[in-house]
Amino acid sequence: MSSTDAALAAPPRYTLWQMTLYAWKLGSIGFGGPVALAGYMYRDLVERLRWVSEADYKEGMTLAQLMPGPLAAQLAMYMGYVHYGLRGASLVGVAFVLPSFCMVVALGWLYVRFQGLAWMQAVFYGVGAAVIGIIAISAFRLTRSNVGRDPLLWIIFLVSGTITAVTASEIVWVFVLGGVLVWLLRAPPKWLSGAGTASSIAATALPAANVDWTLLANIFGFFAKAGALVFGSGLAIVPFLYGGVVAEHHWLTERQFVDAVAVAMITPGPVVITVGFIGYLVAGLPGAFVAAAGTFLPCYLFTIIPAPYFKRHGKRPAVAAFVDGVTAAAIGAIAGAVIVLSHRSVADLPTLLIAIAAVFALSRFPKLPEPAIVAIAALLGLLLHPQVLHRLG
Repeated sequence: MSSTDAALAAPPRYTLWQMTLYAWKLGSIGFGGPVALAGYMYRDLVERLRWVSEADYKEGMTLAQLMPGPLAAQLAMYMGYVHYGLRGASLVGVAFVLPSFCMVVALGWLYVRFQGLAWMQAVFYGVGAAVIGIIAISAFRLTRSNVGRDPLLWIIFLVSGTITAVTASEIVWVFVLGGVLVWLLRAPPKWLSGAGTASSIAATALPAANVDWTLLANIFGFFAKAGALVFGSGLAIVPFLYGGVVAEHHWLTERQFVDAVAVAMITPGPVVITVGFIGYLVAGLPGAFVAAAGTFLPCYLFTIIPAPYFKRHGKRPAVAAFVDGVTAAAIGAIAGAVIVLSHRSVADLPTLLIAIAAVFALSRFPKLPEPAIVAIAALLGLLLHPQVLHRLG
């Protein structure tokens, strides 16, 4: 048995129940959006608990970046798949998504019951700024551990970061080209140098769904399309949702849509869980379940179908080089996203100070729990929001 086969056959250092509980906890208290959630998984599963190897984490990040759907949810599913296969991916995926889904459905009920949540904007004012600091620290740590001092990876990192910052979007071809470049330079195929092997990634088709109620069918179809076509960060789905929910179907007003995004940002778990809130506003509890199912089904399929390929061949030099390139590009996009998001969340001196304070706190006290920072930022938002200060004045 080769060393690679032996590594794959080694028994896990944890039970499926422990991984499922970890996913439940992360989905319950993990703030900061997909970038921060991916950083938490690296910190906890790779560095602290050592349940997952760095190579497996990189493969999961690559798969999550290359396949459409919310990055954090796909990465969590792959972490469950590493040692426990389809059963692990399924249980971990549900455990990761369910807590925040329950939260946004509860907030949806309150929103409908009390005709809007005005205080949410004040909370988001502070939380959004703190989230920028959390994402910046996560990007720094990922860069230090994965890019290191490798000049080629730094070039890919900087190019990807610049493109993301300028275009305000994540372009999947940048990730692919980054992977191909490192593959060709570090582990070229036979037709170039006589070493290595070529590889390809299979695409999958989204199965059709049959729903009896016309509105639920439309909701499922729209959100399944969103989950199947939007790549990378959960925030990338927001413009797509706006175009369909507000402009095309007129299910929500612009004010309601902005509130839905705010709900996603002030609750833990994946940002894309805002689909549950939107679905609730459109069609109640059935709408929330259908919207969430439509969004997460494609990303589940796009994770479990290619996963065996990554497990079998991820250690080969050609695939490892491709993974390194994609990872560098992905981290560059994360760094670029910090710049993009800061334009929206850091709008004045108070929010700038909150973001700087979050960076300083996490740098000075690495073990400080992010929920504590988010809670303090929420309180500061309630106290410092311009509308609150105007009323006090």
